[in-house]
Amino acid sequence: MTITFFAALLFSYLAGAVPFGLLFSRMAGKDVREEGSGNIGATNVNRVLGKKLGFLTLVCDVAKGFIPVFAASLILPMNENWELFVGLCGLATVLGHMFPVYLGFKGGKGVATALGVFLFFSPWAIVIALAVFIAVVMSSGFVSAGSLAASGLIPFLILFLGGSSSTFFCVAVISILIWIKHSSNIRRLRRGEEKSWKTKDST
Repeated sequence: MTITFFAALLFSYLAGAVPFGLLFSRMAGKDVREEGSGNIGATNVNRVLGKKLGFLTLVCDVAKGFIPVFAASLILPMNENWELFVGLCGLATVLGHMFPVYLGFKGGKGVATALGVFLFFSPWAIVIALAVFIAVVMSSGFVSAGSLAASGLIPFLILFLGGSSSTFFCVAVISILIWIKHSSNIRRLRRGEEKSWKTKDST
């Protein structure tokens, strides 16, 4: 492992840790962690602050997932470890969002940031996963269910579409982390207590 890789890894984590949802909420005079689900992600920002800031948060969270991985792909040397190192930078980016150093390691669930990472590895996998996400959310009414379904499918889509075993490993770890972060949602779904997005109270 080279200094360049460690620098790329650190940059990826720090970029992923930027809490755009919290920053936008503070600009609006609120703390998104104290309202709605308490999450700093786009879904809760949309609920608390409206569609415009929710969409802006979504775009920024996706971008902070894509840009560090894209940058790592350009600066890391092309060798037998290139795909693994780039994949690990993607993982570091998502870990930054989930466990941001700026917020005492208490962050979001990582779906939008992971979307940016996955978009780099396989845009076509994202197209299919987004279709699944929309179908599940529209049929069930639960954003969390759509996120779980899409994130669980992504590693296999990337592998099926020609991704390497190294990429599959890193993406699979990200998907597992997303499921772990959604553990409370999974419990509520199983108990029938999860709120529908149609009520604007889903988490």
